[in-house]
Amino acid sequence: MTSIMTNTAAMAALQTLRSIDSNMESTQNHISSGFRVDTAADNAAYWSIATTMRSDNKALSTVADALGLGAAKTDTAYTAMESAIDVVTEIKAKLVAAREPGVDKTKINAELKELKNQLSSISQSASFSGENWLYNESTTQAGTKEMVASFQRDSSGNVSVGTLEFNTKQTTLIDTKSQTGGLLTTNTTVTQPVAGTTATTTADYYLIDANGTSANTGTEISLSATTSNEDIEGMISAIDDVLLKMTDAAANLGAVNSRIDMQDNFVSDLMDVIDRGVGRLVDADMNEESTKLKALQTQQQLGIQSLSIANSNSQNLLSLFR
Repeated sequence: MTSIMTNTAAMAALQTLRSIDSNMESTQNHISSGFRVDTAADNAAYWSIATTMRSDNKALSTVADALGLGAAKTDTAYTAMESAIDVVTEIKAKLVAAREPGVDKTKINAELKELKNQLSSISQSASFSGENWLYNESTTQAGTKEMVASFQRDSSGNVSVGTLEFNTKQTTLIDTKSQTGGLLTTNTTVTQPVAGTTATTTADYYLIDANGTSANTGTEISLSATTSNEDIEGMISAIDDVLLKMTDAAANLGAVNSRIDMQDNFVSDLMDVIDRGVGRLVDADMNEESTKLKALQTQQQLGIQSLSIANSNSQNLLSLFR
């Protein structure tokens, strides 16, 4: 039946054209934004996952920054410790030279004073971002330092922050408040020979007097014209013991620094993996979308022609009444 009141062909063509326009709008949005799932309306489940993972990735980015700060602190401490080891090694060599008969011990002691001043300068300069792991002037002894190392989310959705810990007590060289807290200021007990006999005795030596509130009861490592060979040998033993402790401290710093580097690389790789995972969920396939757009443009043109033909059918009825 042909009706001038209801043009079913035109209505069908118009409905088809509306559907094509809706699909084209969606495809154009995918192309312009680059996302297949841009809002929760596109796919609520994928959008929710992507939003959570993007948030976690931002937290991981902050973790990477924190690891960089931690690496800078350990690098600073390690570099200073390495320099301090070289200076203490030089002090040991000077003491060995003082053991030689006929050597002017007072001149060697002048060199020792300058080397001690250099140690103090190195320790005080080993500061980064307000933290110094080699020099303590606080009323409390140096303790454990924490560095942010990871961000974790468990299967229940609970989040936590992981940390790396380092006990700076083992790297403190000078403690101005409690001299027992520094490797260079605390007493080192050694066994040394007794002059004129085969017997031995114990003695306490320390390298630097930091004038702390907790004074040392030992003897400062320094030389005078009357310093005995036995005392010099005891000082050499004390310096050697300090060197071993400093070497251990430098090794621990190196191990922590290596751990930070590995964790930093892991966090970077993890962020890339998360980005790729989110991309698989929500990114638009541009090859597919461009193909869809070409097809929809063709369909749109055909739809417009169909609607035009349907509308012209009503005009054809006029010829029947002529």
